[in-house]
Amino acid sequence: MSSTDTLVRADAVASRLGPVRQTYAGTDTYPPIARAYTQVSQVVRETGLLRRAVWFYALVGVALALAFGGVVTGFILLGDSWFQLLMAAALGILFTQVAFLAHEAAHKQILTTGPANDRLARILAAGVVGISLSWWDAKHTRHHANPNRVGKDPDIEVDTISFLDADAADARGLRRWITRRQGWLFFPLLTLEGLNLHFLGLKHLFSREPVKGRWLELSLIALRLAVVLVPVFLLLPLGMAFAFVGVQLAVFGVYMGASFAPNHKGMPIIAHDAKLDFFSKQVRTSRNISGGWWATTLMGGLNYQVEHHLFPNMPRPHLAKAREIVRDYCASFDVPYTETTLWRSYGIVIEYLNRVGIAARDPFDCPAAAQLRRA
Repeated sequence: MSSTDTLVRADAVASRLGPVRQTYAGTDTYPPIARAYTQVSQVVRETGLLRRAVWFYALVGVALALAFGGVVTGFILLGDSWFQLLMAAALGILFTQVAFLAHEAAHKQILTTGPANDRLARILAAGVVGISLSWWDAKHTRHHANPNRVGKDPDIEVDTISFLDADAADARGLRRWITRRQGWLFFPLLTLEGLNLHFLGLKHLFSREPVKGRWLELSLIALRLAVVLVPVFLLLPLGMAFAFVGVQLAVFGVYMGASFAPNHKGMPIIAHDAKLDFFSKQVRTSRNISGGWWATTLMGGLNYQVEHHLFPNMPRPHLAKAREIVRDYCASFDVPYTETTLWRSYGIVIEYLNRVGIAARDPFDCPAAAQLRRA
């Protein structure tokens, strides 16, 4: 179905829905914005944008399998050579692409049934990427329910980076030093994010709280480590082997962070007790990345973050068409719809993190104050 056909069908559906403002229970009237999500959901369903795209994901899977085969072949042919670091970087990229697929399977975007998607997501996340699906799923579900909401979205909780002024002001020691410069240090710190993701997943699996599929995930992660690490340390000199693993983790961390950071960082923060309808909450806190097919390939569909948050189970190939429908509805309801380039989004993220980092600085740490202290 072409983009034009989609819009024509969307217009036809919207016209059948009638006025946005509808009356229920006598004189009680829902405000237009409260009906927005119901309206746009019906249009999306009737235009077929929630149907599975099995052949698309099959082709992506085949392409990734061939790419992994190419890396393995290159690894064997290169032997004892520092050019192996290129293979390590390629692995970091491929593991990130598989992580995108695991994310989509966990959202029930790929296969036709929930259990089948769950099994696929666990195999891809734990067995290929080496990250605990149960840890990620619990965290990510909370994020989708309350993006950028203080106290409810785990993605804005303090880690090494502070995303809220209050967390930045509480920073002490080394974290305080980092927080003061966190915007400029953001991408260098992402080189450690791959290691952090593996660590947090294992920490969750070894915790005392109930964990669904704990032993299965631990087994898959152990098998994955054996398949990836044993050949590296058997066939390469020790120093080169450690460098190989370091490069792979660094590329994986930077690629993952650079793909997820533009989506919400620097967008409005919602107070913990604020009341906001679902449509406005999801749209106002999300940022799309322009670029079309190349951005979709690079970011695994995360470039359509607005549409992904409104329809988490929508397959990747349909997000571009949904964007056209959602943009029209946002214009009708006067809801800000944010879209920018990838490079501009990074600038926004860095600027935002530096602005938050100001809260960790000495209030007298400025040239004028320094001159007064010396006087």
